[in-house]
Amino acid sequence: MKTLTVSLGERSYPIHIGDRLLGQADLIRPHISGHQVMLVSNETIAPLYLDKLMSSLDGLDVATTILPDGEQYKTLDTANTIFTRLLEQRHNRSTTLIGLGGGVVGDITGFAAACYQRGVAFIQLPTTLLAQVDSSVGGKTGVNHPLGKNMIGAFYQPQVVIADTSTLNTLDDRQLSAGIAEVIKYGLIRDAEFFDWLENNIEALLERDQAALTHAILRSCQNKAEVVAADEREGGQRALLNLGHTFGHAIETGMGYGSWLHGEAVATGMLMAAELSERCNMLERSHVERIRELLVRARLPVTPPAEISPEQFLELMSVDKKNIAGLLRLILLEDIGQSVITDSFSHEHLVSMLNDFQQV
Repeated sequence: MKTLTVSLGERSYPIHIGDRLLGQADLIRPHISGHQVMLVSNETIAPLYLDKLMSSLDGLDVATTILPDGEQYKTLDTANTIFTRLLEQRHNRSTTLIGLGGGVVGDITGFAAACYQRGVAFIQLPTTLLAQVDSSVGGKTGVNHPLGKNMIGAFYQPQVVIADTSTLNTLDDRQLSAGIAEVIKYGLIRDAEFFDWLENNIEALLERDQAALTHAILRSCQNKAEVVAADEREGGQRALLNLGHTFGHAIETGMGYGSWLHGEAVATGMLMAAELSERCNMLERSHVERIRELLVRARLPVTPPAEISPEQFLELMSVDKKNIAGLLRLILLEDIGQSVITDSFSHEHLVSMLNDFQQV
């Protein structure tokens, strides 16, 4: 097992990464202060891992909320299901919520914890690669709205993150690739050496080599933990973690939540950001091609859906949390491993890039 810390003063917490961790009571029990636990999972994950987790919670008053599976259920209505269960079971302020599942489960559980009685403890048990390397770490919680992804939420840190790599054995290939997209992101925004490693080891990740997966998860979490510790509430550099996300969120919203996986949309968004960077004379063409090649090798899409016109892209991108005073702000690349958040790019280059992708 590998352990690292998200350093946030008195709100610091550990991330444990390793094989078969879900049943280890000594990892989870120290982070449960009361006797009440609300365990939140979904219809796909609960049959696989709920019993294993329950064995580590013997002696506690444990209730469960099983949600439907899918991004389309990441809504206020679904969060209200958790609130109703908490109230029905008379959970008080000493309760602990545990999110067992992928990014949707983790985001909703954290959001419910931030809201219930103005804040109760919660624990992240991510079971997808994307959740283990990204969404479970850093305290971003929330739900989607038909007009914009993740527009309703809170910054609210967990007590602990336990990433059990054995859960990736039941992850389907498409979800695995979606998680790899977020792994590639860390190499692009701040870790060129890691990007080089990914180019040499992408097939090992796709084949679920345990050593490769553990290294990728650890390196990704190290990168994110450092960024979050320096800028918890995204006042500056943390926004770099959103490389490709403005384009990607537009794809997810425009196509309907769940049509494209989050990682698939981010992958295409990262290439779009790279293409725009090159047109703005920030990034060498050879680097754009390296990025495209790695995404293709990772079995990720690199072309946005033809159903979304350039005009729709611009409209959807205008609803973005990074935008300030009506100005569209994007994360662009100056090199592999070097990124910048900017609103000074050429609008004409953005439109021409969108038009060119539309014609692919």
